[in-house]
Amino acid sequence: MEDYRIDAAAPESVDVSGHRGRELVGRRILETYPTVSGTALWDAYRETLDTGSAYESEPFTYEEVSAGVPRESLYSVRVSRLGDRLVVSWIRHDTSEREAGRLTELQRLGNLGWMDWNLVTDTVTWSDQVYAVFDRDPALGPIRMEELPGRLVADDMPRMGAAVQRLLGEGRSVDEPFRIGTGSGVRHLRMVATTRTDADGAPLEVHGFFQDLTALRDAELALVESERANLVQRGMLKAERALGARLRDTLLPVPEQSLDLAGLCVDVAYVPADSGVNVGGDWYSAIELPDKSALFVVGDVAGHGLPAVGTMAQLRFYTKGMAVTGSALPVVLGRLNSLLLHTATDRGGATATMVMGRYQPSDRQFTWVRAGHLPPLLIRDGQAGFLAQPEGCMLGAAFRSAYGQASLALLPGDHLLFYTDGLVEDPGEDIEEGLARLAETAVRIVAEGRGDVTAHTLAALRAGNRDDLCVLDIRVPEES
Repeated sequence: MEDYRIDAAAPESVDVSGHRGRELVGRRILETYPTVSGTALWDAYRETLDTGSAYESEPFTYEEVSAGVPRESLYSVRVSRLGDRLVVSWIRHDTSEREAGRLTELQRLGNLGWMDWNLVTDTVTWSDQVYAVFDRDPALGPIRMEELPGRLVADDMPRMGAAVQRLLGEGRSVDEPFRIGTGSGVRHLRMVATTRTDADGAPLEVHGFFQDLTALRDAELALVESERANLVQRGMLKAERALGARLRDTLLPVPEQSLDLAGLCVDVAYVPADSGVNVGGDWYSAIELPDKSALFVVGDVAGHGLPAVGTMAQLRFYTKGMAVTGSALPVVLGRLNSLLLHTATDRGGATATMVMGRYQPSDRQFTWVRAGHLPPLLIRDGQAGFLAQPEGCMLGAAFRSAYGQASLALLPGDHLLFYTDGLVEDPGEDIEEGLARLAETAVRIVAEGRGDVTAHTLAALRAGNRDDLCVLDIRVPEES
């Protein structure tokens, strides 16, 4: 057996060199993936063809040289026989492309897009979805901020002018609804924006997003005019839950197996509430940072529904952005607290709890902070204990909040659990009882040899949960 020929390929198929769909048809495997020759995967092709037994690999790193530059991608492969041929699925797990795809899908589902305005160079940048929100041809480029009033409905101009003055003159974040005229009629939009200033407080950049609320506004008018308001409202709640669930799943796809970050094994479990019509605001993030350290976050936004999901999205993206730029963890919490306070409306503002940690693999130091969240649980040498908590009240609760940090050295065999209150709270029970139950159960799971699925096991034991729950198990592998 010298080689195999690709006779068919799904349109989404792509190899590391960039060939897609039909471009792959007729190519040979060793032309497309030359370095698989002589590997266990190459042997699995022949064994599946001979025996008919399906083969499924563990995720592995595949390196291809394109234009003289090595490129590495993480794949898993499944092989099965179909007559005298093979059906082969290469599944790519690269996080950067997946994150970009999720962000695009999030903008589409929420009908919102981001914008940046550089005040130094006076340049405006829009994401693709903003052009759809404004019903504008992308070839025309973004609307400049000084041109925006010309698109507004006249009644909204004074209020939007005052909002822009607060944004640029006072450096205050704004969250304003407004209306514009388009070729298809009047659209109801929303602008949320904040500024980045220099050392003297002068604004340098404006960051934010535009959201099309036309459909929501039309639905509100329909409710007022409908004689069956209760039925319509229930339908909208169900639709909101469905949309909120899709947005949440786009933001927080839970991996089917543990992640490998900075030498740690990370088990993630997320379980939505069994009852209720609204989606909760529990969320997590586990990413590798540019300096090869790893960032772990678990948060819980107060409330439910689309407002909670929207706040969750804001916190997740802002947290990731500030961590990637190297901001200290207490500084990140302070800025997130300001963000929630400055985007508050007349109906009140969002609040949230959060626990966040950064792990440095060079010395195994784990530095962490909290904002009103339950303490992490450390399991070491068959014992469990909750970490002493540094200072930090919940986000969005007070203007002059201070946030401290603590650190510890993680040892081989350690488990460190981040979780939300849905894992430990039961109606009528003191929270201390729930925490004690969690510590006892987690130790037993590890002792029984199920430490690699600690998070999933803990979540599965909470059948019939009344609240969403999220668990992050950070495990230091045993030294060989």
